[in-house]
Amino acid sequence: CNYDGFSKFFTNVGPGAFIGSNSSLVAPISIGSGAYVASGSTVTDDVPDGGLAFGRARQTTLPERGRQLRERLSAAKKAK
Repeated sequence: CNYDGFSKFFTNVGPGAFIGSNSSLVAPISIGSGAYVASGSTVTDDVPDGGLAFGRARQTTLPERGRQLRERLSAAKKAK
């Protein structure tokens, strides 16, 4: 996550830092030495040496919206 469409930015990861799977590091940020980023996190701020960062959006479930979306998309596809 280092390009905004115009400029590239850098993320620095310190020695011994752990970046969990499926994490997004939104540059420009620094991950400190020995820091830990939890899996699935989106990190937008610096993490200090030895720090722990986790950030996940709360899940929202909308009953019946999946079915409604499928019906709408199916109808749009058939109309083409």
